[in-house]
Amino acid sequence: MRHTYKTKNTCSRSIEFDLEDGIVRNIKFNGGCMGNTQGIAALAEGMKAEDVIKKCKNVQCGFRGTSCPDQLALALETALERS
Repeated sequence: MRHTYKTKNTCSRSIEFDLEDGIVRNIKFNGGCMGNTQGIAALAEGMKAEDVIKKCKNVQCGFRGTSCPDQLALALETALERS
């Protein structure tokens, strides 16, 4: 199922991804630092959502209190709660 998550306090505006049987696929960050967000998306592709959450949750970008990886973890947590 396709999910869209509106990010908070990051350069990216939203994250789109598919979650199929707990596996993350087709991650797309809208906005943000292209190299970083494409890298995060490529590394997380095909991983279990729980594993991505463990690796990315609470990663900080400067003094923002969050980051694009942290927002991906929050998006995945939200998607898992809804399924």
